[in-house]
Amino acid sequence: MCNHPSQMAIQMAEPQSPLEVTDHSRASAGLRYVYPVVSRRAQGLSIGINLNTNNACNWACRYCQVPNLVRGAAPLVDIPLLKSELRGFLTEVLDGDFMQRRVPEDLRRLNDIAFSGNGEPTASPDFAAAVECVLNEVAKRTFHSPLKLVVISNGSFVTRDLIQSALKQLAAARGELWFKLDRGLMANRQHVNDVELSDHLVLERLKVVSSVIPVWLQTCLFREDGIPPPDNERQAYVDLVRQAIQHGTQLQGVMLYTLARPSLQPGAEHLSAMSEQEMQSWAQPLREWGLEVRVSA
Repeated sequence: MCNHPSQMAIQMAEPQSPLEVTDHSRASAGLRYVYPVVSRRAQGLSIGINLNTNNACNWACRYCQVPNLVRGAAPLVDIPLLKSELRGFLTEVLDGDFMQRRVPEDLRRLNDIAFSGNGEPTASPDFAAAVECVLNEVAKRTFHSPLKLVVISNGSFVTRDLIQSALKQLAAARGELWFKLDRGLMANRQHVNDVELSDHLVLERLKVVSSVIPVWLQTCLFREDGIPPPDNERQAYVDLVRQAIQHGTQLQGVMLYTLARPSLQPGAEHLSAMSEQEMQSWAQPLREWGLEVRVSA
């Protein structure tokens, strides 16, 4: 529960350099749980909520930019500290000069608060409490434009009752979930995400979670040793998205993006960005069904 006495506004030991899309440092505001980023996909300022402060995740994606990533569980969350950090940071953004000091002029728009960070956010034992805390703080503020609430997730825990309950709360407050689906073939998902994930499990998780909260697919495309994913992988991906829709998944759309920052995982030197033209070749067949597809090259 987020009902602890509020703390005084926090003093943020933040650097003065402008935020850039090529740097999503979790320490950019000097806080434990709250961090600002300017995002290509958000087209503005995103306030991140990092519940995985120990850099632990149940996946190990090849393109991950988390330093010292480890496999494991998220730690307990200090909910009073999260509350204090978010309240103080929202004050800086909405009432202070943070936008003028730190955000490029063309991105001075608060787009969302995103549960993301250094691992799978729904793996946190305090995910539901953190959601309630964020919702309470958001409800106390007036925003210049509608604020989105986002969960960026690999979908591993979305069938759990407690997680579904928290996601329903977010959905009622204009929330959405970005579901990671990086490849269409199971062997390629294992290669990219370092998990064994069958098509059946992907389809079931998507169907369940899309009945609870609006869902976007998010897919990271990149070259390895200069070579983009082959045509059979692209076709398998398109086919899997089609199966998901036929299986009952209610998709808002698909976000395709490529590397903007270098991976910090072993083998990072083999990875490079794909061109917009290459990514558009993935987007086109999806658009032909009427799906909205956003490409961030």
